[in-house]
Amino acid sequence: MKIDLTETTSSKINQALVSARRAIGTPAIGMVLTLVIVTDEENAYDALKSAGDASREHPSRIIAVIKRVSRSPRSRRDARLDAEVRVGSDAGTGETVVLRLHGELANHAQSVVLPLLLPDAPVVVWWPQDAPADPAKDPLGALAQRRITDAYAAEHPGRELAVRADSYTPGDTDLAWTRITPWRSMLAASLDQQSARVVSATVEGESENPSCELLAMWLADRLGVPVERTVSAGPGLTAVRMETKNGVIVLDRPDGSLATLSMQGQPDRAVALKRRDTAELLAEELRRLDPDNTYASTVRFGTEKLGGAAEPQRAEPAPAAAAAATAPAPAAATAPAPAPAKKSAAKKAASK
Repeated sequence: MKIDLTETTSSKINQALVSARRAIGTPAIGMVLTLVIVTDEENAYDALKSAGDASREHPSRIIAVIKRVSRSPRSRRDARLDAEVRVGSDAGTGETVVLRLHGELANHAQSVVLPLLLPDAPVVVWWPQDAPADPAKDPLGALAQRRITDAYAAEHPGRELAVRADSYTPGDTDLAWTRITPWRSMLAASLDQQSARVVSATVEGESENPSCELLAMWLADRLGVPVERTVSAGPGLTAVRMETKNGVIVLDRPDGSLATLSMQGQPDRAVALKRRDTAELLAEELRRLDPDNTYASTVRFGTEKLGGAAEPQRAEPAPAAAAAATAPAPAAATAPAPAPAKKSAAKKAASK
């Protein structure tokens, strides 16, 4: 069921949600959290589809905030809220509210969203692209217990990781980190079968892929060994090699789907390591609402080592390698400080 509301208010949207639930015969609210998506018209469809698929595992109220850019000075002064309410089969297993904010109201999105949050339920804010430099200080991010960004969608993913490290607040996470969960699990399991200590490692993957950088940082941080970052044609992560005194451990995935785990003295094993879609990544992040201390340690460690440097560059005939993980970061390459969050000019709620 869909309900379109033009020039509306937050209170009218709440009334429409109650009426829609009664109309389809489900007056009770069985949702476990509120997921706020901050996006634009170009990416709204894909983001809502991914959130709807993730809601089958985590029934939630999905609020999509779309800020409409006004072209003329007069229209920028005019504040207007349009909304679309979806319940039932049109909204997965929860409810979906699409908010389109026009004019000055676009600068006060938190005033519109706040009355629509589920009472006594966690709030998660997700920026599929164009995330603020400091999500925790963003007016919408300040409402949430969990804030999800995606460095892969940034223009300069490597620099974006440095920004994420500088502004990290407990509750922040990034989908570039979520993408390497299966890799981290498989590498940790392989080390359980080896008694020898790792002395060095190499992470191979395509250029401008922040997941490759994060995996290299994680290995360097947890193992305390030099980690080399090399560039391949992809897709994504292609291989990890860990040198031990008993031989080399290799996890190789050349096709983005099936990997091969090779260890000294053991037969090669095929491992399913397919590249997951956004809905699967989002569902994984919604399973935990507490701070991810491992991510915090990794991204901060990585910023010190990368120092805001550019992404690894391709070299011929061999790929260029990043500096060893234990090398100190040059002072001149420090990442720029994140821009301060804009202060709200007024606290005008959309509700009249």
